[in-house]
This record gives sequence, C-alpha cells and structure tokens, in this order.
Amino acid sequence: TLMNRIIGQKIAITSNKPQTTRNRIQTVYHDERGQIVFLDTPGIHKAKNKLGEYMVTVAERTFDEVDMILWLVEATTFIGKGERHIAEQLKKAHIPVILVMNKIDTVKKEELLACIDAYQQIMEFDEIVPVSAWTGESVDHLVDVMFRYLEEGPAFYDDDTVTDQPVRQIVAELIREKALRLLADEIPHGIAVAVDQMKLRHNNKNMYDIDATIICERDSHKGIIIGKQGQMLKKIGTQARREIEEMLQKKVNLKLWVKVKKDWRDSDFLLKNFGYDKKE
Repeated sequence: TLMNRIIGQKIAITSNKPQTTRNRIQTVYHDERGQIVFLDTPGIHKAKNKLGEYMVTVAERTFDEVDMILWLVEATTFIGKGERHIAEQLKKAHIPVILVMNKIDTVKKEELLACIDAYQQIMEFDEIVPVSAWTGESVDHLVDVMFRYLEEGPAFYDDDTVTDQPVRQIVAELIREKALRLLADEIPHGIAVAVDQMKLRHNNKNMYDIDATIICERDSHKGIIIGKQGQMLKKIGTQARREIEEMLQKKVNLKLWVKVKKDWRDSDFLLKNFGYDKKE
C-alpha cells in the first residue's frame, strides 16, 4: 500500500493477510530531484515450507543490494521474537535504516510516542518516520527523508518506467489478490496463479483474451474456490477483470480454471514453475 501510494499507481497487490508479497517487486519513483528505485520484498517471517524459505531468502538477500532500508512496522508497542530477529539482521547492514511506522491514522498521538519508544529500545535508527499509507499522511515527508540520505548516482531507468514486472506477472498477481480478499483465511496461502495464455484478438486489437489457472493444494479447497454453482470463481474473475482492464486500458475476456497440486509449496519443481525460483 505504501509503495503504491508513493509511486502514484497500483503496482503491488494488497490484502489484510500476512505474507501477501511473495516476489521482490521493483518500482521507480520520479520527480525533479531524481529517481528512487524501490525493491519491495516479502516480509521476514518464520518459514513453514519451501515457499516461505524462498520468501525469506529473497528479503534477506536484498539487504546487500541496496543503499537504504525502510523497515515498515505497524504502530504498536508489542515487540516479539520476529521483530527482534529483524532488528538483529538490520544491525549488520552498513547503510541507513529508517523505521517507517505505518497506520498512524489508527492510534492517538500519545500512543504513537509509546510505539516509537518501544522500537528505539531494540535498535538505533537513522530516522523514524510515522506515516499513514492509507490516507497518505506524511508520505511526502518520507520521500524527502529518503532523498536526504541517498547518495547521488546515475539514473538507471527512463522517466516513464515505473516497474520491472512483466505484464503477465501483474495480471497473475491481480487475480491472486482478489482470491486473497474473497476467500477464507486458511486457503489463500496455499494458492498460486499461472497465466496460461494472454493475447490480443486478431480481429479486435482492443480486446485481450486471458486464460489463467488458480492452483491450490487440496480438493476441498478447490470446491471452496469454485463455490456453489461457480459463484466464488465468477466473483474472483469479475473483480480481477475490472482491474486488469483498468491497467491495460483495453477490454478483457478472462477465463479462470482451478487445479489441485498437492503440497506445491514444498516442491522445488512447482515453486520454480510458478515463478518462485531461489536462483533468481
């Protein structure tokens, strides 16, 4: 949500489920001062399968490739084992680390000060910037702070580049986002989306035909994703199609299928097949 807010358009999918981001997403912010390249990584968490291990590897490997780290946390005084582990990892980084305390629209000012104090107890930050990605409050200030700390260098991208993500990958992610938002809590982590076909019609250059498959781990999950008389799958498809059309600025004929691939999150072959390749 924060990255979409800074860039000014939707690049990364969002949901209220943890570990929504699975791949590293690169976006580029432009203004008259220059450009900032963002590498949005999966969250660091305790991995329960090979997909989780892949996500943590992607996040931690990125530490060595950047000039600054933004650690995004919610405005809370709770500091658990996960937060302490991340703090220990960040202490090893010899670059500026900025704590970005998000969701300040949900807490009172005196509560916010207590939250900031709790994080200052576990690590010394170069800056602490409270923001609300949802409302946009203080997001411009965060960008100002980043420009203060980032060293000047050559521009890596053209002025009209906003992401390095292939369109097919964004389409797959938009479908997965709708499934994340519409399905019960236990199912979303076990799904992936593969775009099987995406092409412009020969006789109508204003219409894309897209075929995509939602992969799940159990037969019982397949039934829930399809829903009674196909209603849930239709709902996922309708919501995804609207947003894909908005992104492509063309009409879209979207067809969805559901397949079961048992325990795909622990299969190196299937993980690579669905775009989660550790070597990359």
